[in-house]
Amino acid sequence: MTEGMLDELFNLVPDAMLIVDAAGTIVLANPQAERLFGYTGGALNGLRVEALMPEAARGRHDAHRARYMANPRLRPMGSSGQTLVGQRLDGSQFPVEIALGPIRSEEGTRYLASVRDISETQRARQVLLRARYDKLVARVGQLGLEASVEDEVIAGLPRELADTLAVEAVAIVFLPGAQRSAGMRAAVGFDVELDLQQPWTPGGGSLAEAITRADRVLVEQYRDGEAAQFWLKAGFHSSVLVPLIDRERPLGALIALSSRPGQFDHDALHCLQSVANLLSSLIQRRRSEEQLAHAQRLEAVGQLTGGIAHDFNNLLTVVSGNLQLLELGHGEDSEAMEYIASAQRAVANGAALTGKLLAFARRQRLTPKVIEPAPLLRELGTMLSRTLGDLVRLDIQCADDAAAIYADAAQLESALLNLSLNARDAMPRGGNLSIKVREEQVADEASQLELLAGHYLVFSIADTGHGMTPEVLTHAFEPFFTTKGAGKGNGLGLSMVYGFVRQSGGQVRAESRLGYGTRIDLYFPVATDKQDQAKASAVKSPGSRGHERILVVEDEPAVLSIAVAFLRSLGYEVSAVADASAALVQLQEDPRIAMIFTDVALGTGMSGRELAAAARQLRPRLPVLLTSGYEHEGPHGIGADADGLELLRKPYRIEELAERIRFLIDADGPR
Repeated sequence: MTEGMLDELFNLVPDAMLIVDAAGTIVLANPQAERLFGYTGGALNGLRVEALMPEAARGRHDAHRARYMANPRLRPMGSSGQTLVGQRLDGSQFPVEIALGPIRSEEGTRYLASVRDISETQRARQVLLRARYDKLVARVGQLGLEASVEDEVIAGLPRELADTLAVEAVAIVFLPGAQRSAGMRAAVGFDVELDLQQPWTPGGGSLAEAITRADRVLVEQYRDGEAAQFWLKAGFHSSVLVPLIDRERPLGALIALSSRPGQFDHDALHCLQSVANLLSSLIQRRRSEEQLAHAQRLEAVGQLTGGIAHDFNNLLTVVSGNLQLLELGHGEDSEAMEYIASAQRAVANGAALTGKLLAFARRQRLTPKVIEPAPLLRELGTMLSRTLGDLVRLDIQCADDAAAIYADAAQLESALLNLSLNARDAMPRGGNLSIKVREEQVADEASQLELLAGHYLVFSIADTGHGMTPEVLTHAFEPFFTTKGAGKGNGLGLSMVYGFVRQSGGQVRAESRLGYGTRIDLYFPVATDKQDQAKASAVKSPGSRGHERILVVEDEPAVLSIAVAFLRSLGYEVSAVADASAALVQLQEDPRIAMIFTDVALGTGMSGRELAAAARQLRPRLPVLLTSGYEHEGPHGIGADADGLELLRKPYRIEELAERIRFLIDADGPR
């Protein structure tokens, strides 16, 4: 091939071609090179080749060129994946690939550089990468919709991310939480399990600290420091940590590590962030579904226990009533009285048991008042310091100016005592028990708490005991569920706490981890200005017997007969009917009726409350005494004396019945 043909070929090839001498000076450039770099009329000739690249890269390129020219057999610049940056005459920059080769000439060794603008190629690659990233994000979203449990998505996600991003290691880790195990849940590319205390940040901070503080994506390039020494030794030069956010706080992180510095560009980070957001949403949705199912199960159990308690209290009323009638007839028989007293104690225990069931069902009778938490906790702390024993270190923290709540003080003390005793039992070798009070604003979006938006006071009871597994925690608040041995508990303690707090307009949230203890938060609405302290009026009656006519309304024949027998033994005349309609007929026909004594739940037809309202339409000042095995929300509910109605809980003693009736009649009508 002649020299002329070589010159023609040099000018016709589509790539930019440069010939550079040993000093790095351009001795010849084809027209394509001039167009690519923005020069004309042979202006490239005589320039140093470093003039065609950004100033910041010229020193490195000069050293690299010198090494190459000293040994042209070295790997040429720009080959096999290396990308350089070119700079035009106007200062604009663009990515290039360069192929180098030595050529022999009469002037000595020259170097031929073939330069190619890969802007479009890079854009095409980026489009393909983004398509791969989008495909992965779409697949994760689809899996999230189809998977029955989140683990089905989590298990295979690290492998798919590692393949898509072309990185060596990906992991999903979680901080200690209420219903999931802490640490690495799924991973690929790690020789050992990733530990939460592993050094992560250049300053030596642990992985757990990095996740806890993270509110955005954290990218690290490892060069020096404790974490760098660890990860560089493992072969990794860069990492990215994307927090998995659970509304207000991180619950874990999605982590990727690469052996190449600067591996994670904008698109890769966007992909990781999108996947992390989908994963966080999936976890939140699954937890919301679990909480809803749990709440529905508790509600169903509550309805069942409430109904059982009602029927059981009717049975106890019959048993207790007959025992009391026997007591009246055998007062001088000491042996008989001993048997009767024993049976009455069993009835009282049964009544206490139904009371606990009603507490869980949120159908107990509460006496709410404004409570200042600091004085209550001071008194409770004194009692607990004696009760818990020397092995338990008690720490109570409550500001003197903490907001007041509107709740039943006795039930609140009982709930805190119950939780404290449970904590003590969970620490047989001793430990720390803390009761801390804080105020919290619940926003509209905090629906996971099932609370109305507003101002709440939170009692946090935390221990360092053996904790609970997620399975145990799921059932912890259900009645009769207990992990204690036979005879050591009836499984109603936590269910009572749950029912009382929910009936008070609050919520219970529990977190526990096996081996790390338990924390239970009790949310109570802060008292409003309208909620003044309830004034309990003492019941005083001038006597317990009478002669008036009383109308008894009860749909259970056995309970009705007990009520009639009690009233007649007290000297009253009695009319007895089984439903509200018959009661209203009696009331219209008999002006001598001085009072109505009625059950709340009367089967079909009107309830006891509705009967009271209808009776007062006929006779506005007629006294009405209600009785019930339970009070419940809904059309038959009683409320907190909303209509000035008195309630006598079943099973009742004859003395209680006598006092209430005498008080209402002597008060000349309803209070």
